Amino acid sequence: MLGIIGAMDEEVSKLKEVMDEVEITTKASMDFYKGKISGKDVVVVRSGIGKVNAGICTQILVDCYGVEAVINTGIAGSLNAAIDIGDVVLATDALQHDMDATGFGYEPGVIPRMEVSTFVADERLRTLAKECCQRVNPDIKVFEGRVVSGDQFISDKNIKNRITSQFAGYCTEMEGAAIAQAAYLNNIPFLIIRAISDKADDSATVDYPTFEAKAIENSVKLMKEMIANY
Repeated sequence: MLGIIGAMDEEVSKLKEVMDEVEITTKASMDFYKGKISGKDVVVVRSGIGKVNAGICTQILVDCYGVEAVINTGIAGSLNAAIDIGDVVLATDALQHDMDATGFGYEPGVIPRMEVSTFVADERLRTLAKECCQRVNPDIKVFEGRVVSGDQFISDKNIKNRITSQFAGYCTEMEGAAIAQAAYLNNIPFLIIRAISDKADDSATVDYPTFEAKAIENSVKLMKEMIANY
């Protein structure tokens, strides 16, 4: 069973449309769609926006559905000048850019009293995603790098520059690292897939609505191909 999490309805509605044998269960105000896509057993769910929603959602997938892996699909803001709107980032690892216990002597991003604060994505899933994306989205570029998450929509150039210099992230969003942490704690593989919708700078509020639909379209095509070949 493969768990697929999106933060927004737009990110998962297209996947729900191609599901067979669907059973819908509501837990923690989230609708979990269990069924088949391309003959493969999947659970598709909209977690809601933010790290708390994402972490709770992942735990439910583990506890109630026994998922063997989790894929988080959606959109993000680019932190790298080479990564353009519409391109796809596949996570090599993920961390929380807003985790700040520096007052206790920890480095930025470090989670106190945990051995790990940067969570490594599954290499097999990432390889599969890259191959599938190149087949179904040949007109866009695929990057592999760090995804950084926080409970902030980054639309300020100065904040973007600080996050980039501190954490060397490829893109920023609001759920992935929480899903990664929950997957790590449950010892299951994960992958974060992000289509770029904006540049995470002063233009972000303008770019986002314009390019959101195209970014989601790229993500959905990739997810369908991945599931078929999982």
